[in-house]
Amino acid sequence: MDKKQSRLRRARQTRAKIAELGVSRLAVHRTNLHIYANIISGDGTRVLVSASTLEPEVRQQLATATGKGGNSSAAALVGKRVAEKAKSAGIDTVAFDRSGFRYHGRVKALAEAAREAGLKF
Repeated sequence: MDKKQSRLRRARQTRAKIAELGVSRLAVHRTNLHIYANIISGDGTRVLVSASTLEPEVRQQLATATGKGGNSSAAALVGKRVAEKAKSAGIDTVAFDRSGFRYHGRVKALAEAAREAGLKF
């Protein structure tokens, strides 16, 4: 079993529980260079809100930083941005789906920034 399969196996239990609850989920995906955050509807059919380090506004803010999108400060910026977009879309409560990644580093920074910006999970 390779690293990706192991991560997806770990994510399966969390996603099953969130689907059982039927609430919107904040799904996080990270790569070496970027981090992505999507809020997916309770039935899992639509992406309601999304933010990532690939967005032009975020890239502009990260232009002077080293590492650009693959660090904790970039993840915090994405977390804050996704929470602001969710608030404007009328979403205030979500379930956090870390997609099998450890709650550490960039994933933790994104989650804490989203909480500070007013998103509840």
